[in-house]
Amino acid sequence: MRPRPVSNPPNPWSSTDVEWLGEPPTARLHVYADATREILSRNDSPDVGFTWSVNPYRGCGHACAYCYARPTHEYLGFGAGTDFETRIVAKLRAPELLRAAFERPSWQGETIAFSGATDCYQPLEASLRLTRRCLEVCAEYRNPIGIVTRSALVERDIDVIGQLAREGAASVTISIPILDKMCARAIEPGAAAPERRIETIARVSAAGIPVGVLVAPIIPGLNDEDIPRVLEAAAAAGARHAGWTLLRLPGSVKAVFEERLRAAMPARADRVLHRIRETRDGRLSDPRFGHRHRGSGTYAETIAALFQVAARRVRLSEDARAGSGRSPFRRPTAQMSLLP
Repeated sequence: MRPRPVSNPPNPWSSTDVEWLGEPPTARLHVYADATREILSRNDSPDVGFTWSVNPYRGCGHACAYCYARPTHEYLGFGAGTDFETRIVAKLRAPELLRAAFERPSWQGETIAFSGATDCYQPLEASLRLTRRCLEVCAEYRNPIGIVTRSALVERDIDVIGQLAREGAASVTISIPILDKMCARAIEPGAAAPERRIETIARVSAAGIPVGVLVAPIIPGLNDEDIPRVLEAAAAAGARHAGWTLLRLPGSVKAVFEERLRAAMPARADRVLHRIRETRDGRLSDPRFGHRHRGSGTYAETIAALFQVAARRVRLSEDARAGSGRSPFRRPTAQMSLLP
């Protein structure tokens, strides 16, 4: 059964946050309400650097051709192609569910990733503000967070993120896989322009919030040569840490990516697909833990070496963890009970 649609969904380009969103999309957006009873997702993958995540949305208006989360839309009865970016499912009770999770005795204040799947600052967030309200709950409880986004909209919430950063409990990572504006527009049409994301790094850094850059995904034969320039630009803007992942194309993502790559870059498509297979033992995807994010073979090793040398040259750390040591997590209700 498909989720219940939201009647007359809000138009994020009509909000006061439009300055962060860029140009509106050409496709009509449909928004559906998610009636989930849980908001915290637990990750048990050994090659993902977080245990807990919050995903306020399913589907993403950034419409990145390579998005590994596309197949999750098929669980809802939607398609992994245009449905993924035009039929967005919103978890409208996310802030309330997060507060309830923090009140459980079993919760110990572990770091929460925003988000583990689709971007928590996709355009719809400008009007629904689910991510901001979740961050306000985290700030109230002083629960550590780590944010990864391709959107300049994160600048709107610098005030809330800054509260946690002063507790050593927040970090922001801006994903910039492609530096060329035209190439980025072809592959990730709904995301902020690369130069706008560099500007976001500068603004987040200026606010005293630890910020880094994620070169992800690296698409062999397309953007691997951009790695040094991306890292240099990010470091100059104030980034402190950097990371990368190799393109992975699980399930139906393979067909979506190849179709859009051939449509946008017909002269380069065969070369890119050949290079991808060089890093995946002749395939377009390798789901094995330890391989899916880094690949294998000489070409994958060359990409890894290029990243390490470039990051070292501009003094970017590979550690993006929010704070260190004991979590500052506190339950406000427990604190109030101590008052006379």
